[in-house]
Amino acid sequence: MSESPSTKKSSPPSFWRTMTGAILAGLMAFPLAKLSALIAQSFAEHPFTSENQTALKISIALKTLVVGLSTLATGIFCVAALGLGALSIQILWQNLRSSPTPSESEPMDQSEQSS
Repeated sequence: MSESPSTKKSSPPSFWRTMTGAILAGLMAFPLAKLSALIAQSFAEHPFTSENQTALKISIALKTLVVGLSTLATGIFCVAALGLGALSIQILWQNLRSSPTPSESEPMDQSEQSS
């Protein structure tokens, strides 16, 4: 019987895995930022005109919602990229600090072991 995904033991994140995630999130955030700017610019250049106050209020609410959601998506990807980048630096730092120095990896002499 195969193991379910929830019971499968996961390995700790590696430097390359987190750095790849950070790069991908950053690459997704950049076009989203450009798209958010284009959406906001388009809404600013093409105002909705109507005599009806309710229609104006609804259009303003929808414009705010669309710009807000696109900016939120951009922010989420930016924060994810920054967080994964910081995690990859932390993992790299921990790996460098925990790697044995040449004096620690050399076997001890018999005279050093007996004392």
